Amino acid sequence: MAGSRQSVQLTEAEIEEFLGSQMKVQVATVGADGAPHLTTLFYVLDEGKIVFWTYGSSQKVRNLRRDPRVTCLVEDGVDYFELRGVSITGKARLVEDYDEIKSIGSRVMARMADGADLGELGEDLVSKQAHKRVGIVIEPDKIASWDHRKLGALPGQG
Repeated sequence: MAGSRQSVQLTEAEIEEFLGSQMKVQVATVGADGAPHLTTLFYVLDEGKIVFWTYGSSQKVRNLRRDPRVTCLVEDGVDYFELRGVSITGKARLVEDYDEIKSIGSRVMARMADGADLGELGEDLVSKQAHKRVGIVIEPDKIASWDHRKLGALPGQG
């Protein structure tokens, strides 16, 4: 197959554009027994970092309190020549300030609603949920990326 690993890597600008165009991230934390614990969450970008909220009593939060190491995957595509993604390995920073959690929750909920204004009812829901949740900011140590669209199609595929 033509192309090397470097030929499919995304530039920093392409990574930011790709992460900004997606809304779900797969998050792997380290369980107490050392096994990966994998979940999918909705996220927003904040200064280029993946940020989301989740229940403070969740398994992923218990894992992160014990061991902040995390791997995140945002991916897209069905066919091989459409596959693209960003894998981020780093540390999770827990956010426990109510106002910050509420802000994260509002942004995530708006993203889930395609940017629509949540209105008073939505903001009330976020305010109530924020008491039970924590925010999580992914602090990257290593980023890997790929975009197989850069390979071009095999003969007869397009």
